[in-house]
Amino acid sequence: MGSIEAEVEPTEVGFDPARLERIAPHLNRYVDDGRLPGVSALVTRGGKIAYTHRYGDRDCERSLPVTSDTIYRIYSMTKPIVSIAAMQLYEQGLFQLKDPVSRWIPSFANARVFAGGNVMQYQTTEPASEVTIHSLLTHTSGLTYDFHFSNEVDALYRANGFNWGTPGNLEETCEALASLPLLFDPGTEWNYSYSTDVLGRVVEIVSGQPLDDYLVEHVTGPLGMTDTGFEVPSADAERFAANYTTAVLAARDFAGNTGPSIPAYRPDDPGLRRALLDDPRTSAYLAPPKILSGGGGLVSTMGDYHRFTLMLRNGGELDGARVIGRRTLDFMASNHLPGGTDLTECGRALFSEAVFDGVGFGLGFSVVLDPAKAKVVSSKGEFAWGGAASTAFWVDPVEDITVVFLTQLLPSSTHPIRPELKALVYQALV
Repeated sequence: MGSIEAEVEPTEVGFDPARLERIAPHLNRYVDDGRLPGVSALVTRGGKIAYTHRYGDRDCERSLPVTSDTIYRIYSMTKPIVSIAAMQLYEQGLFQLKDPVSRWIPSFANARVFAGGNVMQYQTTEPASEVTIHSLLTHTSGLTYDFHFSNEVDALYRANGFNWGTPGNLEETCEALASLPLLFDPGTEWNYSYSTDVLGRVVEIVSGQPLDDYLVEHVTGPLGMTDTGFEVPSADAERFAANYTTAVLAARDFAGNTGPSIPAYRPDDPGLRRALLDDPRTSAYLAPPKILSGGGGLVSTMGDYHRFTLMLRNGGELDGARVIGRRTLDFMASNHLPGGTDLTECGRALFSEAVFDGVGFGLGFSVVLDPAKAKVVSSKGEFAWGGAASTAFWVDPVEDITVVFLTQLLPSSTHPIRPELKALVYQALV
């Protein structure tokens, strides 16, 4: 597994130890009052670990504690890994970002844009441009997610086998996506979507390898991320965390499939207490996956994802293994939204893993453009992403900080942990 090296004295890297210790009681309250099962956090500066914290259980039903090698579902924190994989192929001259996806998945040449109607009867128009590799990387492809529950295209996804899952393997899923209407003309808006799943299929076709094999050979393997993959081996099942949702969603949405509506945030609301969603002893992750989901299929550990963020902090290299060029990574961590806009101006205000105000999007990462507009203490140029089970990471090139936070509560919009953690980390800088 990816190892976690020893911590240094926080003062050595510019943190006030007493102020860093404010993190623990704040996160622990989420565990003690039943909102989260367990938490793990890691903060580095200058590539050195300044702070780690673990508390609570990885499996509350069996009273198994969070450990340094606990295995988590990282969901959309898969996306940056697969985006790096795709850009490795770009670096080799195997495609251009402007290339249409139909070059590798021909059915996308017939994609149409939704123009009105409903699930039973709808109209489409010819798109102004095709879905491209760039629009997949930036989530401006016109694809969507079934769980947004916000428009008729989402409903069409659900009517065609997309219900908190996909209708087949990766090839079959991409064919299904190509057959459904796009939400808008590619390249014109931002919408969180199955884009990175399609990107994973492009990686397979261009490289000639299944996505899991490609990642092991070219990304996770070189980085020593040996616990990161699309399934949990039987020998490691004991380390696998349980996944939870809120009591209100367990009773209503996941049973009745009416959408991920979260009540207004109230820490004392019993509906926000955790409820078991996926038992690690019977989880589908214990068997080979139906789909190699580049958008959300990986599991990982704190040690492994810490190594991934260190590689990002180092400009694409770690311990002598270079997985991406420095200039390529800088390009990926730049804002690529049309006209240099932020997600508020360009995006649809649906579920995602980032705030919208003052935040742009690059090639696989969110990018802070204006901390004041975002109203979250941060640095311009900070890049990040998170996962549906409330996991998150960010890399701050200005302050030379990386942070990884892991837990297992779906959906990530339930509690404001991410902005709270940012405030707690930055207030400790001296």
